[in-house]
Amino acid sequence: MLNHVVTYAPEEPVHDAAIEDINREAFGPGRFARAAYRIREGGPHDRNLSFVALNGEHVVASVRLTPIRIGTTPAMLLGPLAVRPAWKKQGIGAALMRTSMEAARVAGHKLVILVGDEPYYAPFGFRQIPGHRIVLPAPVDPARFLACELAPRALQDVEGKVIHAAMAGQ
Repeated sequence: MLNHVVTYAPEEPVHDAAIEDINREAFGPGRFARAAYRIREGGPHDRNLSFVALNGEHVVASVRLTPIRIGTTPAMLLGPLAVRPAWKKQGIGAALMRTSMEAARVAGHKLVILVGDEPYYAPFGFRQIPGHRIVLPAPVDPARFLACELAPRALQDVEGKVIHAAMAGQ
Protein backbone atom coordinates (compact mmCIF):
# COMPACT_ATOMS: atom_id res chain seq x y z
CA MET A 1 0.00 0.00 0.00
CA LEU A 2 1.24 3.46 -0.89
CA ASN A 3 1.92 5.98 1.82
CA HIS A 4 0.18 8.97 0.25
CA VAL A 5 2.00 11.67 2.21
CA VAL A 6 3.29 14.16 -0.33
CA THR A 7 5.57 17.15 0.06
CA TYR A 8 6.37 19.75 -2.57
CA ALA A 9 9.83 21.07 -3.30
CA PRO A 10 11.76 22.99 -5.93
CA GLU A 11 13.15 20.70 -8.58
CA GLU A 12 16.81 19.71 -8.14
CA PRO A 13 19.20 18.03 -10.62
CA VAL A 14 18.94 14.80 -8.56
CA HIS A 15 15.27 14.59 -9.66
CA ASP A 16 16.02 14.61 -13.42
CA ALA A 17 16.03 10.84 -14.03
CA ALA A 18 12.78 10.31 -12.12
CA ILE A 19 11.13 13.21 -13.96
CA GLU A 20 12.17 11.73 -17.29
CA ASP A 21 10.65 8.39 -16.24
CA ILE A 22 7.39 10.09 -15.26
CA ASN A 23 7.24 11.98 -18.58
CA ARG A 24 7.98 8.82 -20.56
CA GLU A 25 5.24 7.01 -18.65
CA ALA A 26 2.74 9.85 -19.11
CA PHE A 27 3.42 10.95 -22.69
CA GLY A 28 5.30 8.13 -24.43
CA PRO A 29 7.72 8.52 -27.32
CA GLY A 30 5.36 10.82 -29.23
CA ARG A 31 6.24 13.65 -26.85
CA PHE A 32 9.40 14.42 -28.83
CA ALA A 33 7.39 15.49 -31.91
CA ARG A 34 5.12 17.91 -30.06
CA ALA A 35 5.40 21.68 -30.46
CA ALA A 36 6.12 22.30 -26.77
CA TYR A 37 8.92 19.74 -26.74
CA ARG A 38 10.52 21.38 -29.77
CA ILE A 39 10.56 24.70 -27.92
CA ARG A 40 12.05 23.08 -24.81
CA GLU A 41 14.85 21.59 -26.93
CA GLY A 42 16.22 25.13 -27.30
CA GLY A 43 17.50 25.33 -23.74
CA PRO A 44 16.91 24.56 -20.09
CA HIS A 45 13.79 25.05 -18.02
CA ASP A 46 13.89 27.35 -15.00
CA ARG A 47 14.56 25.19 -11.94
CA ASN A 48 13.52 28.08 -9.68
CA LEU A 49 10.00 27.83 -11.12
CA SER A 50 9.86 24.03 -11.54
CA PHE A 51 8.63 21.78 -8.76
CA VAL A 52 8.28 18.16 -7.75
CA ALA A 53 5.89 16.26 -5.53
CA LEU A 54 7.74 13.83 -3.29
CA ASN A 55 6.69 10.78 -1.29
CA GLY A 56 9.72 10.50 0.94
CA GLU A 57 12.56 10.78 -1.58
CA HIS A 58 10.51 9.39 -4.49
CA VAL A 59 9.35 11.83 -7.16
CA VAL A 60 5.67 11.17 -7.90
CA ALA A 61 4.92 14.24 -10.03
CA SER A 62 6.56 17.28 -11.55
CA VAL A 63 5.89 20.52 -13.37
CA ARG A 64 8.34 22.66 -15.28
CA LEU A 65 8.37 26.23 -16.55
CA THR A 66 10.64 27.18 -19.43
CA PRO A 67 11.59 30.74 -20.43
CA ILE A 68 10.48 31.63 -23.94
CA ARG A 69 10.04 34.56 -26.28
CA ILE A 70 6.95 35.16 -28.37
CA GLY A 71 8.35 37.52 -30.96
CA THR A 72 9.96 40.08 -28.65
CA THR A 73 7.74 39.34 -25.65
CA PRO A 74 9.20 37.34 -22.76
CA ALA A 75 6.92 34.62 -21.41
CA MET A 76 7.00 31.18 -19.83
CA LEU A 77 5.99 27.80 -21.28
CA LEU A 78 4.37 25.49 -18.75
CA GLY A 79 4.97 21.78 -19.02
CA PRO A 80 5.26 19.05 -18.88
CA LEU A 81 3.00 18.54 -15.90
CA ALA A 82 2.90 14.83 -15.11
CA VAL A 83 1.78 12.66 -12.21
CA ARG A 84 2.52 8.96 -11.81
CA PRO A 85 -0.67 6.91 -12.39
CA ALA A 86 -0.89 5.59 -8.82
CA TRP A 87 -0.86 9.19 -7.55
CA LYS A 88 -3.48 10.72 -9.86
CA LYS A 89 -6.82 12.14 -8.71
CA GLN A 90 -5.39 13.35 -5.39
CA GLY A 91 -4.88 17.02 -6.23
CA ILE A 92 -1.12 16.68 -6.69
CA GLY A 93 -1.08 18.14 -10.20
CA ALA A 94 -3.28 21.04 -9.05
CA ALA A 95 -0.98 21.74 -6.11
CA LEU A 96 2.04 21.77 -8.43
CA MET A 97 0.20 24.13 -10.80
CA ARG A 98 -0.66 26.57 -8.00
CA THR A 99 2.92 26.46 -6.71
CA SER A 100 4.58 27.05 -10.09
CA MET A 101 2.15 29.76 -11.20
CA GLU A 102 2.56 31.66 -7.93
CA ALA A 103 6.35 31.35 -8.17
CA ALA A 104 6.23 32.74 -11.72
CA ARG A 105 4.03 35.64 -10.63
CA VAL A 106 6.28 36.47 -7.66
CA ALA A 107 9.33 36.32 -9.96
CA GLY A 108 7.73 39.02 -12.12
CA HIS A 109 6.62 36.96 -15.10
CA LYS A 110 3.56 38.29 -16.86
CA LEU A 111 2.49 35.56 -19.29
CA VAL A 112 2.45 31.75 -19.30
CA ILE A 113 1.39 29.63 -22.27
CA LEU A 114 0.83 25.90 -22.70
CA VAL A 115 -0.72 23.29 -24.93
CA GLY A 116 -3.28 21.32 -22.94
CA ASP A 117 -6.88 20.66 -21.99
CA GLU A 118 -8.75 23.86 -21.12
CA PRO A 119 -11.15 22.16 -18.68
CA TYR A 120 -8.16 21.10 -16.54
CA TYR A 121 -6.16 24.34 -16.82
CA ALA A 122 -9.01 26.91 -16.70
CA PRO A 123 -9.18 26.95 -12.86
CA PHE A 124 -5.57 28.19 -12.89
CA GLY A 125 -6.44 31.12 -15.17
CA PHE A 126 -5.69 29.59 -18.58
CA ARG A 127 -7.91 30.41 -21.55
CA GLN A 128 -7.82 29.75 -25.26
CA ILE A 129 -5.87 32.34 -27.21
CA PRO A 130 -8.51 33.79 -29.56
CA GLY A 131 -7.36 35.25 -32.86
CA HIS A 132 -3.74 34.84 -31.87
CA ARG A 133 -0.86 35.64 -34.13
CA ILE A 134 1.48 33.35 -32.24
CA VAL A 135 3.38 30.74 -34.21
CA LEU A 136 4.47 27.48 -32.62
CA PRO A 137 7.16 25.26 -34.18
CA ALA A 138 4.63 22.51 -34.96
CA PRO A 139 0.87 22.42 -35.50
CA VAL A 140 -1.39 22.32 -32.43
CA ASP A 141 -5.13 22.15 -31.98
CA PRO A 142 -6.12 25.83 -31.45
CA ALA A 143 -8.55 24.75 -28.71
CA ARG A 144 -5.58 23.40 -26.74
CA PHE A 145 -3.35 26.48 -27.12
CA LEU A 146 -3.86 28.31 -23.82
CA ALA A 147 -2.50 31.37 -22.04
CA CYS A 148 -2.63 32.74 -18.51
CA GLU A 149 -2.03 36.44 -17.99
CA LEU A 150 -0.25 36.96 -14.68
CA ALA A 151 -0.46 40.70 -15.26
CA PRO A 152 -3.38 42.59 -16.82
CA ARG A 153 -3.39 42.62 -20.64
CA ALA A 154 -0.11 40.68 -20.80
CA LEU A 155 -1.30 38.96 -23.99
CA GLN A 156 -2.35 42.20 -25.70
CA ASP A 157 -0.45 42.79 -28.96
CA VAL A 158 1.70 39.66 -28.43
CA GLU A 159 2.62 38.07 -31.72
CA GLY A 160 5.41 36.19 -33.38
CA LYS A 161 7.22 32.90 -33.33
CA VAL A 162 7.63 31.06 -30.03
CA ILE A 163 11.23 30.14 -29.27
CA HIS A 164 13.22 29.25 -26.20
CA ALA A 165 14.56 32.42 -24.58
CA ALA A 166 18.12 31.08 -24.95
CA MET A 167 17.63 31.14 -28.75
CA ALA A 168 16.65 34.83 -28.83
CA GLY A 169 19.20 36.89 -30.67
CA GLN A 170 20.73 33.94 -32.49
